[in-house]
Amino acid sequence: MDLVIRGAAVIDGTGTPAHRADVALADGRIAEVRREGEGRRPTAHRVLDAAGLALSPGFIDMHAHSDLALLRDPAHEAKVAQGVTLEVLGQDGLSYAPADARTLAEVNTAIGGWNGDAGDVGVDWRTVGGYLDRLDRQGIAVNAAYLVPQGTVRALVVGWERRPATAEELARMKRLVAEGLEQGAVGMSSGLTYAPGMYADDAELTELCRVVAAYGGYYCPHHRSYGAGALAAYAEMVAVAREAGCALHLAHAVLNFRGNEGRAPELLALLDSALAAGADITLDSYPYTPGCTTLAAMLPGWASEGGPVAVLARLRDDATAERVRHAMEEEGADGCHGVPIDWEAIEVSGVGEPSLASHVGRTVAGTARERGERPWATARRLLLDDRLGTTILQHVGHEENVVAIMRHAVHTGGSDGILHGAKPHPRAYGTFPHYLGRYARELGVLPLEECVAHLTSRPARRLGLSDRGLVRPGHVADLVLFDPDSIAAGSTFEAPRALPTGIPYVLIAGRFAMEDGRRTDVLAGRTIRRAGSA
Repeated sequence: MDLVIRGAAVIDGTGTPAHRADVALADGRIAEVRREGEGRRPTAHRVLDAAGLALSPGFIDMHAHSDLALLRDPAHEAKVAQGVTLEVLGQDGLSYAPADARTLAEVNTAIGGWNGDAGDVGVDWRTVGGYLDRLDRQGIAVNAAYLVPQGTVRALVVGWERRPATAEELARMKRLVAEGLEQGAVGMSSGLTYAPGMYADDAELTELCRVVAAYGGYYCPHHRSYGAGALAAYAEMVAVAREAGCALHLAHAVLNFRGNEGRAPELLALLDSALAAGADITLDSYPYTPGCTTLAAMLPGWASEGGPVAVLARLRDDATAERVRHAMEEEGADGCHGVPIDWEAIEVSGVGEPSLASHVGRTVAGTARERGERPWATARRLLLDDRLGTTILQHVGHEENVVAIMRHAVHTGGSDGILHGAKPHPRAYGTFPHYLGRYARELGVLPLEECVAHLTSRPARRLGLSDRGLVRPGHVADLVLFDPDSIAAGSTFEAPRALPTGIPYVLIAGRFAMEDGRRTDVLAGRTIRRAGSA
């Protein structure tokens, strides 16, 4: 054997009680799991004494925004230090493949607040397969899977127009989704409060989901509302997926904003009814109440039509900007989930333009008061001066909803972690230890073993991975050793990039990515492609 991890409390990912065992690794896989007292103990070139530590499968981040971060920052300590060994990219319907030069430039501006400027990574791909090949060629810290982003596909074929796709355009979009799946994508994502994906009607989404279903993938929508129309939006996605015969994974499944406090049981009843009728549904969530996105995402859908250049032109025009303000502040724009925006809840977390750094860490309303102007004037100036690149925290969540949803049988963990910006949401650096330390150990919301299952075997099953997500002979040795008594997120809203505590060892394919609490130089990750893809 290459390595024996001796005497750990093995939490194997099934949800069953921990048991003490020796776990032997060879050639990047688990070779043996020998329970304490069951025969001869395995030997190896190296033995790691893991007394006092728990050993679990590596954590799977079902909703990550590391599409460029994996290329820009090979160490990727934000995720490795949490015990994350696999991330799912291409989220919320907007990413960098498939695309042509025009679409890449538009998407780069639209989601610069999520990922920074793609110019510094040297984009040398146009297809899903090309992007995945680039990750493998460069070397990555953790494993990565990819979802075909429906909004990017629509931008490539239809553009940023608010209209139904023609029959020819729909056929081309279906071909692009099929090609992405053939090249290794595990499913398709949508961002239905983000342009241009939001312009697709249910008939269009259903046709694209039929393609996804034909390849055995899953549909992962950020649906049309997490606020005023949240329950109807969830029901809409269930109906689309069922009509298409497609597996459904609900992205960052939360109920936020005024009017939704305490309504998680209604959502869970909707899902339970669909599950009982045979639907294939899972979901992910992060263990925090505030959300995080771009300031431009708050704009009404009509203001985003035509793409980023058109958005900026509208914001420069006083009359049109006043229409935008009215939609956001008085009507409740679709970009803000049908709820009139509360500028006191909008905290700037990052800017692309260095001269705007004084806004970071402050609410739009607070800055406006200091300047003696209306909040919309502050927000409008930010959008224009930062060319839509401003990232925000939106303090609109409800703790009782967060807790109820994480207890559900089809729940998995997803950080929705945006790593870009001076003051990112702490979920980017803390989601997984926060689940285990805060919600399992301190609050007892989930037993530790059950919480681990939510973060390991359940997402592995959704991804169709038969050799990951469990501590079992033959499985890939993506493993985490943590101290159940001290594991905790170090990141806070005040210090969002602080690293977790209580996770001394992380192994990816049997190699130490974290050793004695420090990041090694190992880049053992690889792309995880849909079974049967080219």
